[in-house]
Amino acid sequence: MTDPLHIVGGGMAGSEAAWQAASMGVPVVLHEMRPAIGTFAHRTGNLAEMVCSNSFRSDDHEQNAVGLLHWEMRRAGSLIMEAADTHALPAGGALAVDREPFSETVTTRLRSHPLVTVVPGEIAELPREGYWIVATGPLTSSRLAEAIRTETGSEALAFFDAIAPIIHFDSIDLSKAWFQSRYDKGETEEDRRAYLNCPMDRPTYEAFIDALLAADKTEFHAGETDGGTPYFDGCLPIEVMAERGRETLRHGPMKPVGLTNPHAPDVKPWAVVQLRRDNALGTLFNIVGFQTKMKYGAQADVLRMIPGLQDARFARLGGIHRNTFLNSPTLLDEQLRLRARPHIRFAGQITGVEGYVESAAMGLLAGRLAAAEILGRPLSAPPPETAMGALVHHTTGGAEAKTFQPMNVNFGLFPPIDARGGRKGRRDRYKAYTDRAKAAWDRWLAAREVSAA
Repeated sequence: MTDPLHIVGGGMAGSEAAWQAASMGVPVVLHEMRPAIGTFAHRTGNLAEMVCSNSFRSDDHEQNAVGLLHWEMRRAGSLIMEAADTHALPAGGALAVDREPFSETVTTRLRSHPLVTVVPGEIAELPREGYWIVATGPLTSSRLAEAIRTETGSEALAFFDAIAPIIHFDSIDLSKAWFQSRYDKGETEEDRRAYLNCPMDRPTYEAFIDALLAADKTEFHAGETDGGTPYFDGCLPIEVMAERGRETLRHGPMKPVGLTNPHAPDVKPWAVVQLRRDNALGTLFNIVGFQTKMKYGAQADVLRMIPGLQDARFARLGGIHRNTFLNSPTLLDEQLRLRARPHIRFAGQITGVEGYVESAAMGLLAGRLAAAEILGRPLSAPPPETAMGALVHHTTGGAEAKTFQPMNVNFGLFPPIDARGGRKGRRDRYKAYTDRAKAAWDRWLAAREVSAA
């Protein structure tokens, strides 16, 4: 009888790991503490619940590294990508997801799989035997986090992460806001209606920045103190960006470029707040790039200063939480195994990758690698020329351990392209990266199929 694979955590990584291992014929026990034990960010007990943005970012698999990661995952039969594609929302060149039916689909598919058993309850200690994947994500329970710190003999690194507010569409003033994707990305009217834009003139922007800087900020949650803990640069609270300079937001999430206000086509906005459709019904929109640590009362007051949002009703206000991750270059091998206890693998954000897609990708690999080991058919990590291989290489040895920080997938993690025979422009260079990666990924998948046979 095949030994079971135990997976701790039913987020993006744990759900994908469970699906991959079960698809290879390995029985899976998926341990999920929610809803009995909740977290600050989660709202349900569903698997793969989206707690921050509803975007999987760019779906361009020829010019973008995260789009390439989408492509690799689809080729490998990813449940997360299948559910995302099923519940995709118009978002120009991005892959945005209707979050509730997405997580419901993942939950239903896993709970109905004959080889997957979902067991409620918290795992508070690192197991001494068996095959395990720890995929507890940024909100690892305090008891398990302490057990990991005790085992690794070092403090887990941490940073603060934030989530953006969500607004009811029918509370947005369309006499001031307008539908348009930046640079009119997207081919259909539905694509163009994926984004709403709220313009600001200079006096309004300056008053908004003043209010943002003066607003009451949230207290950290129990056991969390700032203490010099950094923020992840890819998810900075808007007030932290404003503190770095009054123009920072205007050149970041509030940049006005690529947009024309049809209510005043001859007037160039000084800044624009953009909202992205958050569900299939189009009844909810999230404020793009507006992660925040303002207290709830102050948050509503400040955000209602945005033209078009003066009467906004909030389906969810923003918030902040602590994100814990391992110093993976020193603790994990290229099989994602804990060097001190090789029967335990780690996957997802706790390994030091950032983003839904990257987390699910690490779950995909951990599930496949663990299942192959259980079946007696060891599988090598994918080559670094692939998006997944580049992530694994970075997190388990390619990064400098002393300065290791969470990382999104990007072409800077890939082995350089040989540019002999002429200097390549950026588009040609990115296409060369993705062409090389796709060929390498297909070879890796084919080798696994031959091994399985």
